[in-house]
Amino acid sequence: MFLAVSLPFLNELVALFLVSVFIAYLSYRIRLVPIAGFLIAGVIIGPNTLGLVQDQELVDMLAEIGIILLLFSIGIEFSLEKLARIKNAIIVGGGLQVLLSVVAVVGILSYFGVDLKVATYTGCLVALSSTAIILGLMSEQRKTDTPVGRLSLAVLIFQDLAIIAMVLLIPVFSGEGDSLLDVLLVLGKAVLLIIIVLILARKVVPWILDKVAHTRRQELFLLTVVAICFGIAALTNMANVSLALGAFLAGLVVSESHYSDHALSEILPLKTIFNAVFFVSVGMLLDPKFILQYPLLLLGVTVGVLLLKFTLATSSLLVLGYPIRISAATGLVLAQIGEFSFVLERAGRTAGLTPGGYGELGSQIFIAVSVLLMLLTPGFLKISTSIGDLLAKTPLKHIGKKVKEDPNVAKSVIEDHVILIGYGPAGRNLARVFKETGIPFIVIEMNPKSVEEMRNNGIKAVYGDATRGPILEHANIMNAKMLVIAINEPESSPVIIKLAKYLNPTLQVIVRTRYLNDAAALEEVGADHVVPEEMETTVRLFSWVLNAYFIPELEIQQHIEELRKEDYQIMRGSISEAHLMVLQGLDEEGLHTRAVAVRKNSFADGKSLQDLKLRNQFEITVLTVSRAGKNIANPAGNFIIQPGDRLIMMGEASKFAEAAQVFRDETPPEEFIDN
Repeated sequence: MFLAVSLPFLNELVALFLVSVFIAYLSYRIRLVPIAGFLIAGVIIGPNTLGLVQDQELVDMLAEIGIILLLFSIGIEFSLEKLARIKNAIIVGGGLQVLLSVVAVVGILSYFGVDLKVATYTGCLVALSSTAIILGLMSEQRKTDTPVGRLSLAVLIFQDLAIIAMVLLIPVFSGEGDSLLDVLLVLGKAVLLIIIVLILARKVVPWILDKVAHTRRQELFLLTVVAICFGIAALTNMANVSLALGAFLAGLVVSESHYSDHALSEILPLKTIFNAVFFVSVGMLLDPKFILQYPLLLLGVTVGVLLLKFTLATSSLLVLGYPIRISAATGLVLAQIGEFSFVLERAGRTAGLTPGGYGELGSQIFIAVSVLLMLLTPGFLKISTSIGDLLAKTPLKHIGKKVKEDPNVAKSVIEDHVILIGYGPAGRNLARVFKETGIPFIVIEMNPKSVEEMRNNGIKAVYGDATRGPILEHANIMNAKMLVIAINEPESSPVIIKLAKYLNPTLQVIVRTRYLNDAAALEEVGADHVVPEEMETTVRLFSWVLNAYFIPELEIQQHIEELRKEDYQIMRGSISEAHLMVLQGLDEEGLHTRAVAVRKNSFADGKSLQDLKLRNQFEITVLTVSRAGKNIANPAGNFIIQPGDRLIMMGEASKFAEAAQVFRDETPPEEFIDN
């Protein structure tokens, strides 16, 4: 007999996720960002609308987990070295933004006779921006390491530090509780704890992850990463530091390890689930009836907050010398009220404080304006660059100075490269040939010892599972020229091929397989060349790659002879069996060619070359179209593309990455959704 256990919140959880999935799907169909969809879902299921979910406390708890996981993942993406490069923006830019915002709100409310302490409390609410939304969107659109992304992060970090002081000052604002000295003592304790956490980043945590990784047990690795995330967050919370900041610090700790990329790929599915709950919980706070009752008031306050935050954030960055183009773009991205303002508002409500001192009216205005600005944030990010460029054409362009790209960042970017998956016997020989011929490449490997060996030998290596999208993205697959799968894992290869082709449709994929019978199935999922071990192995693998980079045949033959001298038994076949691929090496102007097979259901399917706008929009030239064994050179603009056509194109690596949407299958593979 089984004992029935009652879960009173189960029905509400089911309603939350079902509605969220439905709204998220509709958002996908109408090209609306998921965050906006989740906010709308929260409004629909909340107590003020359909009332499908009444337990706000449960949702808030799940949302807090989402914030922790989001900030943890962002922390992994940013190393201590990167933060050190933006320390001035954190201290000066972030400090000015918070200070000016509070002072401006205090000045406005004091004019209307609001008490100074209440006005200061309200200014703190307005000063904060949404870390979750901004960094989530930046990460999703791969803009985290752009100038706007780095400056946004800098200001947000200061805001997260400032929330500590703001929460501690709540009793002071309400006229009761701790003295200013007590507040300073708690802040000192928080700073000390942060220093301890950062020391852990250098020594303890990398050692722990190294030991766990060598067990080759993925479930143990995931549990360890989760334990580090929540453990450090809990530690900082014990010192009255925000959980979010603690989670960000935990991510920084992991970022100092060689296994940070794999840790990020493991945590992303959890982050996605709980992060969605967070945005749903925010939407649940909004009362649609209030919007209908006071539309003009809400519109006026929303526009006022938008202009105020945009102006002050932009001005704060201009003080640092950043040009108006970058400062304005960043200012617009930061022009909303953040999720931690809700935490601060709840703490203030408990102490008898309300926004502007207007009681329930003030609270509803605050919630409505915050949610509306959050909904608009994806649009702000989309037009931020255009707004910055527009202001750069005004006399404001003389303010600030030209920002030079960090040479360390530029140096670390790899493009037009080969991604080699696997560092076994075949992978090692391929890597050696690539290195000797100067072909740029990066290796993805799951053996910690092999990764350490490669890094000691100056080979770029990523520790992680290549069936995970984030691992392929970290290897900069969007700008890669070729992918070589040199592992013998029949289950993994099709998954890797589908993911790789979805992320970069212009990628040439060569895959190694054990049996000839597997070739057709691998080609069906997108492999351009399949090398069965029954016919040929390492020689043919790297002969294709070397030909693709236009290495002279004589030099290729020399490498083959050297390998055979070492009695590498698995090598069979000859260079004459290798087909010359259509790719060519880089020319003097940095331009190169790519080949892409047009897939059914892609945007290019059934379109003319003129419709694709490859030349005008992406600066890509179509040289030849191969159809049914015939080559059509210099096709006209009215040439209609059909599924199966192979386009030979010339352009820059970054332009091919931008044009990926043209050739990408509109339906992403299941493996991409799971990641």
